[in-house]
Amino acid sequence: MIDKLRQMAIFAKTVDHGSFRGAASELRLSPSVVSHHISQLEESLGVALLYRSTRKLALTREGERLLAASHKMIAAVEDELQSLSATSADPSGELKVTLPSVLSNAPIMEMIAAFSEKFPRIRLSLDFSDERKEIISSGFDVAIRMAITPKRSGATRRLFNVRRLLLAAPAYLDRIGPVDTLDDLRDLQWLELDPVRNLPMRFRKKGDEAAIQRRAIHLSSNDAQSLYRLSRAGLGLTIMPEYLATADLASGRMVNLLPEWEVDPLYVMAEWPPSAPKTGLIRLLVDSLSQKEKGPAA
Repeated sequence: MIDKLRQMAIFAKTVDHGSFRGAASELRLSPSVVSHHISQLEESLGVALLYRSTRKLALTREGERLLAASHKMIAAVEDELQSLSATSADPSGELKVTLPSVLSNAPIMEMIAAFSEKFPRIRLSLDFSDERKEIISSGFDVAIRMAITPKRSGATRRLFNVRRLLLAAPAYLDRIGPVDTLDDLRDLQWLELDPVRNLPMRFRKKGDEAAIQRRAIHLSSNDAQSLYRLSRAGLGLTIMPEYLATADLASGRMVNLLPEWEVDPLYVMAEWPPSAPKTGLIRLLVDSLSQKEKGPAA
């Protein structure tokens, strides 16, 4: 029975990762050992669980049934183990977190530092990238996401909002002349983040709402902080989180254009694997990052 439970866990991890290699990496086994365990499970049950091809794995009908049972088994065990760990006086373990690199200069860093100081035996591994990373296939426990539209699901929680500003350097404004209305923005040089470069920009003020579609993007990048520095160097307009520009606005190195108009904020959310326990280390971290937001437990 113990061997079958182990084989079920290996089977579930293989399906979650979509490959023997991905499961082997997380479980610290060789791909051949992972394949052997699943073959043994299929032989003992007398059914095929997976259709194998050179490109991907596909579940059989029997495999779908066993996967649901395996997830329930794993969730029950992990839930209890992490609950015991998290409720102990000195919780321990490891959390792998992926975050947008633009948040490396945001106030959330102080919140993460406070969490690490409070729980010194929880090892945090932080991955900063403005490229969206998949949680399960990349082996993350929590993903911090930024989006214009908040995502609502049982495996996400909204943490806080980030105010954004329409910014330009004085040198660039000296070249183009005055910017008095939203229509003046359409044909200017825009610097844009790749994931959102085709989205219209929405602005609001006192019950009024407007959207502009930039006619051309002068430059795009997958790194928000590099775009901000290029804008500060006078290359064009950009929309960035306010916290990036606070010092430059105070010194006059950057200008907040059309301040009577508010740009749509960014929603910062935590996301975790749907099969993750509803208690434990993930909940500790998400609660620490959303102290002002009361919502469903992670």
